Amino acid sequence: MKYIAIILIAWLGTNHAIQGTFVSKNAKVSIYSKAPLEDIEATSQKGTSVFNATTGELAFSVPIRSLVFEKSMMQEHFNENYMESDKFPNATFKGKIQQLPDLSKDGTYPVNVAGVLDVHGVKQNRTIPGKITVSQGAVSMLSEFQVACKDHNIEIPTLVFKKIAESIRVQVSAAYTPYQK
Repeated sequence: MKYIAIILIAWLGTNHAIQGTFVSKNAKVSIYSKAPLEDIEATSQKGTSVFNATTGELAFSVPIRSLVFEKSMMQEHFNENYMESDKFPNATFKGKIQQLPDLSKDGTYPVNVAGVLDVHGVKQNRTIPGKITVSQGAVSMLSEFQVACKDHNIEIPTLVFKKIAESIRVQVSAAYTPYQK
């Protein structure tokens, strides 16, 4: 995970000043699938993110295997049969906040981030909604969006199609600290 954080910092740091750069090393990522026979939920606290408050650039990564399910069998099937976690170990997003708000003032600001979501080895241009909260200099972000399995070549066998939704709700919550060299 430290390796991923270094790559994210290097990506944002290229041609950009480190000043105004924020890092989250334990972002929470939750997925939820509501289906007729069984709801599926998983959570990870191992997301990493880098945010350049000067440029609005944002990078995010979560190790797929870090998602923990209530049932170990679900976790095994998720990693081996659907996400192929050995082949595609991370889900990533790299983008830029459109219309970056004035982050020198405390408040909660709705934002849209345009960028590339890479899940299961398939990159897709997306605009993802979210909220940035600034409180006494501390920055945090929240987002909720849907990921369609078919958009990322995640195949759901017809045998279990009533157990897994075609679209998965993703929630992301990250608290940032200023990057220290």
